Amino acid sequence: MEDKHWTVRIHITEDGDDTRAEAVLSAQDADTATVTGRGVAHRNPIDRPIPEIGDELAASRALEDLAIRLHDMASDDIVQLTGPVDR
Repeated sequence: MEDKHWTVRIHITEDGDDTRAEAVLSAQDADTATVTGRGVAHRNPIDRPIPEIGDELAASRALEDLAIRLHDMASDDIVQLTGPVDR
């Protein structure tokens, strides 16, 4: 059995009260070469500016989006290999 190595890099940018994150997965195989999830956090102007919280929220949302995209890709692959499931 061959080990596989997937890498996820999270890029975070801040613009005023908005924090945006991109979680980019890079894989060895061609089918899952790169997949990107995105997340955004918006600070309420009346809240104290604590950048770490915006980073954490945006990154977690980007990772959640990435997980959904990977799941959708796997579901599409299953349908292609087996055909649609009748319910």
